[in-house]
Amino acid sequence: MRDDVVIIGGGLAGSEAAWQAANRGAKVTLYEMRPKEPTAAHKTGFMAELVCSNSLGSNEILSAPGILKEEMRRLGSLIIKVADEARVPAGAALAVDRDIFAQKITHALEGHPNVRILHEQVTAIPPDAVTIVATGPLTSDGLAEHLKQLTHAQHLYFFDAIAPIIDTDSVDMSIVFKASRYDAGEGDYLNCPMTEAEYDAFYQALLSAEKVVPKEFEKVPYFEGCLPVEVMAERGRDTMMFGPLKPVGLIDPRTQTRPYAVVQLRMENRHGTCYNMVGFQTKLTYGAQKRVFRTIPGLANAEFLRYGSVHRNTFINSPVLMRETLQLKTAEHTFLAGQLVGVEGYTEAAASGGLAGINAARRVQGQALVAPPETSAHGALLKYITTSDPRHFQPINTNYGLFPPLPARVRDKQERQRRIGQRALEDFGTWMQRSGLS
Repeated sequence: MRDDVVIIGGGLAGSEAAWQAANRGAKVTLYEMRPKEPTAAHKTGFMAELVCSNSLGSNEILSAPGILKEEMRRLGSLIIKVADEARVPAGAALAVDRDIFAQKITHALEGHPNVRILHEQVTAIPPDAVTIVATGPLTSDGLAEHLKQLTHAQHLYFFDAIAPIIDTDSVDMSIVFKASRYDAGEGDYLNCPMTEAEYDAFYQALLSAEKVVPKEFEKVPYFEGCLPVEVMAERGRDTMMFGPLKPVGLIDPRTQTRPYAVVQLRMENRHGTCYNMVGFQTKLTYGAQKRVFRTIPGLANAEFLRYGSVHRNTFINSPVLMRETLQLKTAEHTFLAGQLVGVEGYTEAAASGGLAGINAARRVQGQALVAPPETSAHGALLKYITTSDPRHFQPINTNYGLFPPLPARVRDKQERQRRIGQRALEDFGTWMQRSGLS
């Protein structure tokens, strides 16, 4: 066996895996096919390029994603460290300037003495190496076919959709107002208020808009947490009102009343020169996006710096195939991480990559592999992906529903979540000490 850890894929999971393995003394060879081999969603050759959103989710310690981030900080996560450094205002969310973020991740890995980066495509897992496969939602056809043969299982597919980005100067600020829901944050979002008539006009335009026709192999279910906005509309007139267009917690300063519906824009970079349309993942054609989205109040003259698009995601049936150490049951020298294992979200992908990196390094060094306790955010996520009903397995984000209940019932929701978070961090800290990871 080779004495290095081979990592295939330089996204968030692969980058975090490389960092964790290298920091624990393992030699790492990281393969990233970009920019030599482009993908349908990426634009650069940098590691950890973000494509769907610039937000890594809530940073609040009383939220489940916030607990996961704090656990990652305690493990010395590169992804979270750089995200904190490249942060842009977004209320309670950890959003970043995506260019600065990717560049800093790349430079950190290039400068690590234990990391070697090769920009080559890999279509098969090397048989003589401890390997982490972290190729994400756009796994190449060759490697996907190899994984399919290795696992003796049919892959599942679903869509991730990219939301449009708008030039800030083209937003009509006489209509749009700055605010965060319930005044959380410093008014980090731009809000496009709608009357009922404006909402109905937008809804009808969305229903009749021209959509990109998927190829035959792409006609599969969407992930419920990342539905295209037009798919939400197709589910009923009020569906968007309970999703990204919900007006709760917002008051239009022009009328001093709550709008009927609101489209929110989130800052895309530190300079505030462009904004992302929150929750507006879409598979509309570019022409339809320009026409329909300009019917939104305040966006009549919107200049789109990037239109929305759709790409396919790939993941395996982890409850059948994976150990809680992120090894394949059928090939113990092969680890998988990121969206391939059925976690959804940037932070979740990176967290799984970190654990895979730790265990791959330990396997190369002849140490016992480790798995975090179920009461922690990392452990709860791993428990879900390895023990769910394989007949209905779907990707998931970190949420409180994954954590085991407290020993005694706590009726107050905030107090219950506070105790779950406290227990998670205490148990995670104890596990780190016992595993020699502190």
